[in-house]
Amino acid sequence: MEKHIVKVLATRMVTHNVKQFDIQKPEGYKFIPGQATDVSINKPGLEEDLHPFTFTSLNDWENLQFTIKIYTDHDGMTNKLRDVNTGDELIIHDVWGAINYKGTGLFIAGGAGVTPFIAILRQEFKDGKIRGSQLLFANKSVSDIILRNEFEVMLGDSFINIADKSDDPKVMEGHIDKALLAKYVSSDMKYYYVCGPDQFTEAMVNDLKELGVAESNIIIEQ
Repeated sequence: MEKHIVKVLATRMVTHNVKQFDIQKPEGYKFIPGQATDVSINKPGLEEDLHPFTFTSLNDWENLQFTIKIYTDHDGMTNKLRDVNTGDELIIHDVWGAINYKGTGLFIAGGAGVTPFIAILRQEFKDGKIRGSQLLFANKSVSDIILRNEFEVMLGDSFINIADKSDDPKVMEGHIDKALLAKYVSSDMKYYYVCGPDQFTEAMVNDLKELGVAESNIIIEQ
């Protein structure tokens, strides 16, 4: 199994509980947007505690980037990553598939499930091919919206936010349900990408099928 010890070059909080890590990129290390790798922390007792994270950088960037939601309610991997900062080391492994990008589409994300879409949409934007794509992004609150400013720049009005509770006129209050999906499902939209908690993903896939979307056009994490 491929294994690389890499130094953390920079970290930053992008929301109150989402941390971004810029790390060294091993020579010859390649991936495509939507792919992931298993990551561990290079500290005694943690080297073999592997967890999957999606790259949010692009393949042609000089360094790698991960954008990770930190869960402090239990002492898991992300809570330990909260204390990882510039100069510390991570261990990364083989690249593997996650979201298999097939072309312009409707991206449906629940919370941290947006992370596989970050690199995909960044690549579409860089290549001038983002026109026609839309992002439906569900969160618990307005403050949970990851990379809101960047998504607004890339997608404009095609960036649609929904929160359980919202005091922001640009963020709908409620949830993504079949009635809302029906407004965005059309014959012009070929691909539908879904990522989020298991229950969210299952509900979205079922709703899309009931709205007439072929299973072959619904893409989830593999």
